[in-house]
Amino acid sequence: MLTQTTARRPLGAWKGLLRRVRQQRPMPVPMLMPFPRTMATETTPSTPSAAEPPPPPPPMPAATPKPSPPKPFLHALKPQNPTTPTRSAFAVYPRVPSSRALAPAPLESYHAQQIRRLDRKNLRTRLFSKANPDAVKPGDVLQVTTKRGEPFSGVCLSIRARGVDTAILLRNTMTKIGVEMWYKIYSPNVLGIEIVWRRPKRARRARLMYMRQPKHDMGNVDHLVAEWRRTRNVFSSKGKAGKGAAAAGARGRR
Repeated sequence: MLTQTTARRPLGAWKGLLRRVRQQRPMPVPMLMPFPRTMATETTPSTPSAAEPPPPPPPMPAATPKPSPPKPFLHALKPQNPTTPTRSAFAVYPRVPSSRALAPAPLESYHAQQIRRLDRKNLRTRLFSKANPDAVKPGDVLQVTTKRGEPFSGVCLSIRARGVDTAILLRNTMTKIGVEMWYKIYSPNVLGIEIVWRRPKRARRARLMYMRQPKHDMGNVDHLVAEWRRTRNVFSSKGKAGKGAAAAGARGRR
């Protein structure tokens, strides 16, 4: 048994050596044809023949003119002592325009375009603009009228300003259950947004999420909406009431 083991060891060494030599042999040319071309053969330029002229070089791109730097202006100073020479002027450079003004963000341009398309009279933008003193503020009671369903009234808890996706969160209590609704002010499904009641004192927070607690919850706002409708009907039906009274007086005289 020991003799067979020692006799097999040289044969195993020769097999490994022959296997390595076989792997190092160059592959024949017919074996290289089925394989795709390598990156080296793809990028290696072919030498032009003597009959074909070399291709002309590509044209150089036109150099863009560099913007001229802003020119400063001299700001003169009046000398305090005429006898002592002092520096009477210094250069003041104009303010460099911001990159945002030179190249506005594409998303902001798209939002402005969609707002102009959806709000042609600029009414809803002005209703929620910070520059408008009569704009909607958190804590006001609003009524939103949509194409489908009844108008929804509630306290404005938050105003989420996101360009054309600007939305408001309204909260009301129905059958002793708090109901909250998000409405996008530029949505075509929203027909109108009206201010029912204004908060007498400005809220010190932008998001009134604490009104969800029973201690600070306003509850149902239907009584505020009924009072607002009653007041609006009085001013809108004043002329009709006068005509009805005159007609009733004419019938009594008959």
